[in-house]
Amino acid sequence: MRGTAAESAEDMARLRRIMRDYSAHVTAFVRAFLAPYADKLALDFASFRPQEEEGRDLPLHKRNDLLHVDAFPTRPTRGARILRVFTNINPSQSRVWVTGESFHRIAPAYFEQAGLQRFALRAGSPWRKIGAAVRGGIKKLGLPLAQPSPYDFFMLRLHDWLKENSAFQQKTSHVRSEFPPGSSWLVFTDGVPHAALSGRFALEHTFIVPRQALVAPDVAPISVLEKLCGKKLSA
Repeated sequence: MRGTAAESAEDMARLRRIMRDYSAHVTAFVRAFLAPYADKLALDFASFRPQEEEGRDLPLHKRNDLLHVDAFPTRPTRGARILRVFTNINPSQSRVWVTGESFHRIAPAYFEQAGLQRFALRAGSPWRKIGAAVRGGIKKLGLPLAQPSPYDFFMLRLHDWLKENSAFQQKTSHVRSEFPPGSSWLVFTDGVPHAALSGRFALEHTFIVPRQALVAPDVAPISVLEKLCGKKLSA
């Protein structure tokens, strides 16, 4: 458990219980709802998001209100999918999202500008872009230092590039969705540009779906990118 302001042992125990209960319930739901993935899901982190998204003073690349696809700097997936479940626990306020077109539709228009070929030909140490402090922190947490692939590096770049691209932010077609209090929604967040425009008090749980388990592997981002560049992007 990280990033909490809880000071007493009682408050920390309560917070752990809440997060564990949420994880257990969400995992049971996802395994039932997405039955083909039931025995193949890898549990990742869960989080609580108490801050209001609208107007947050964050660096450009960390803003949640700009359309982006997800990639994890310290947890490379090597082509596995990122499935996230969100739950709005705000008692009165909706959480407002916008989503763009699916990855397999937008990738052909932007992969060259975002530099896919450069990443496909990447040489040298795959960890050279990951700072020593980050690597040290991962080791202290006891987490494995998974080896990033060219796919992971490109997706990290695409995450930032989409947020930097004002034309994409302003002109791309998108759908606005309002998720009322008590609602939950599931998203392959590596496969659809998305942004949280407003809302506070949300829970989130991440799952990783292995590439070999996918029901529709052809639309997975790694499959789309490998077809576009004509190269394998992960072992």
